[in-house]
Amino acid sequence: MKLVTFLQAGTEKIGAVVADGRILDFAAAEPRLAVDMLTLIRRQDELMPHVRALASAPPATALVDPARIHLLAPIPRPVSMRDGYAFRQHVATARRNRGLEMIPEFDLFPVTYFTNHLAVTGPGEVLVQDHHLTRLDFELEVAIVTGRPLKNATLEEADAAIFGYMVMNDWSARMLQMEEMKLSLGPCKGKDFATSLGPWLVTKDELKLERTPKGEILHAAMTCDVNGHRLSNGNADSMNWTFAQILQRTSYGIQMQAGEVIGSGTVGTGCLLELNGSKVTDNLWLKAGDEVVMDIEGLGRLVNTIVHAPERLEGMPPHLVGGVLPDLYAGTPAGEAGD
Repeated sequence: MKLVTFLQAGTEKIGAVVADGRILDFAAAEPRLAVDMLTLIRRQDELMPHVRALASAPPATALVDPARIHLLAPIPRPVSMRDGYAFRQHVATARRNRGLEMIPEFDLFPVTYFTNHLAVTGPGEVLVQDHHLTRLDFELEVAIVTGRPLKNATLEEADAAIFGYMVMNDWSARMLQMEEMKLSLGPCKGKDFATSLGPWLVTKDELKLERTPKGEILHAAMTCDVNGHRLSNGNADSMNWTFAQILQRTSYGIQMQAGEVIGSGTVGTGCLLELNGSKVTDNLWLKAGDEVVMDIEGLGRLVNTIVHAPERLEGMPPHLVGGVLPDLYAGTPAGEAGD
């Protein structure tokens, strides 16, 4: 199923996309389904059978024209949000562009970092301020949402805990990121202003998943266009670490909950940092008015437009929010520059 969260007349609701493209409003069809997405995920054993029954024969009175509603992120307030580093092509290329060898630890264990789960956006406008617009970048990723608690999970338990998949754009303010990571901490302000998810959350039963000894693999073409020009081409099956392996390490020694989001990290060719460094693009960065379209096979098409948000504070010392870094690829003193 393709599950959505949407605004209708100022009220947040959840539903599903039916075959003709209309939205099935769960609350209008069944009062017990007047919940948010996080509650639906947590109570999936109780509520999802009702959802599936409704979707198989949707009542006409509960169907909504998508032009009359506004899609939000499928899970607007996840419990937490982490991002991974699972695509070797991206990692190796970005390091080579900075004159670095491939880091051997990449093949030893998957890594993630926490990002801001309170700055989630869906399709539509993404508001950015002046210092975000200094070398603003997109990152083409696939993300999962956990559907069950996990702790010290086996690979089988990790796969079983995945509720669904969605498109993720991990927006990156590269100037802020590179400056900050000189302190060997981050990416923090370079990432925390926005992460876009959507347009819907697709349950596993609708996807082409291959079972392997390392965990399930999603076969799905991934593309990104900026202002109608194709810049990124990849496939989710080129992840060098499966989501099961990422979840296994992430759940080591901690209690994970339903409703946590984990991104894959950037697919090869999936950001301007990599493309500029490889001379595929020439110092190209996003600007106000740009349209960024991410398409992942089976997961939908996430469309966002960059909108400049004026600064609120006048006379703030520039070095507090973003100074000057002459060489973007110089990275930190150790040569690291992040994802």
